Amino acid sequence: MPWSWRYENVEGQPVGGPQETFSSQADAESWIGQEWRQLSEQGVAGVVLLEDDRVDYKMSLRPAE
Repeated sequence: MPWSWRYENVEGQPVGGPQETFSSQADAESWIGQEWRQLSEQGVAGVVLLEDDRVDYKMSLRPAE
């Protein structure tokens, strides 16, 4: 199953972002580790890791308060 990221704004609504797919969870996580700052600067507040259509987990890109 392919892995991918869904991008969300501060309200949790989907927003546009790179449509990358990955062959493993590790590859997807490595990619987001390199790209999260750029995505955050573009207005992405959070991401959702998907395995095919199944949500694996959600993660905020906003700084901790």
